[in-house]
Amino acid sequence: MITIEKELALPETYPLSRLGDPDRLLFFDIETTGFSGDTDSVYLIGCIYRSRGVWKFIQWFADSRAAERNVLRAFFDFTDGFDTLVHFNGDTFDIPFLKKRGGHLRIADPFGRLESVDIYKRVRPWKKHLGLSSLKQKSIESFLGIVREDVYSGGQLIEVYADYLMSKSDGDLQLLLLHNEDDLKGMPALLPVLFYDDFFSQDFALSGMKKIAGNVPHIVMTFAGDRDTVLPVPLSASLPSWSVLAHENSLEISARLYEGTLKYYYPNYRDYYYLMFEDRAVHKSVGEYVDKTARVRATRETCYTKKRGLFLAQPAPVWTPDFKNSCRDTSCFFEFAPECFSDREKLNRYAHEVIKAVLAGK
Repeated sequence: MITIEKELALPETYPLSRLGDPDRLLFFDIETTGFSGDTDSVYLIGCIYRSRGVWKFIQWFADSRAAERNVLRAFFDFTDGFDTLVHFNGDTFDIPFLKKRGGHLRIADPFGRLESVDIYKRVRPWKKHLGLSSLKQKSIESFLGIVREDVYSGGQLIEVYADYLMSKSDGDLQLLLLHNEDDLKGMPALLPVLFYDDFFSQDFALSGMKKIAGNVPHIVMTFAGDRDTVLPVPLSASLPSWSVLAHENSLEISARLYEGTLKYYYPNYRDYYYLMFEDRAVHKSVGEYVDKTARVRATRETCYTKKRGLFLAQPAPVWTPDFKNSCRDTSCFFEFAPECFSDREKLNRYAHEVIKAVLAGK
């Protein structure tokens, strides 16, 4: 077995405390001879970690097929000083593979006591919104503007490892080590992609609002976010009623204004009469006094009262009463007045409902 250790100068890209105790986080990546933990082997495990504010790097390389046991044991023992593993798609591949290899070689694995942070899983919900062509590590690195020296994939290096075992070529060894090292150094550089999840789950505070006139009048609301949550690349999305722009640590929501007449539908229509000549519903306790020729039992479609005014669409009834064009409408509106937004809790909920609707595309 060959062991390589050194220090690295890596930029601070993300608050590591959001993942766990920074000094007890272990980033790791493995290289294997195939995809089956039953029939293939692991020939390289690399780790990076923080120690007293310094990034450190270690690799264990199996320079013979028999050395796999030593590589596994060295890594499993090394995890004793850590609480959390950070990796890329390790929940699906790396960890199950190492469990199987440990089982076949009768070496107890440490995964039952370790927390797991899978960068792949965290970024997967954002693939469409970030315009990622794939969720491969290199694709995300390209999105973030990260350039790496290694040009090979793990699959392409399987043959290189087989050649190394025959030739012991230093050139082959350096190719194998470089790929793993670049994957590892790329992990902290990948972490800013986690800001998207952090950004859109935080509470927002309104920092500005303005009304835009024109053919399609709308209200533009600007929200300030956490100063330490800064998006690496802006994100924008829109629907007919709203558009969202997230840039650095601020959020802008544009909501379309509707001026006209909308209807409020009473929920318990069986308790109401519909007054045909007045085009509105009244409670039976009042409708009993109306001439029978001017009233009928209300239905879901006719159990409403009308209101003329200025309205904003809302994906869910944050402000009440909520108004609609038709009882079958899934969207609803609230009567707009600037003082509505003085309720910070409701405004924050509204912002999150709009974000959820726009990002879902409905």
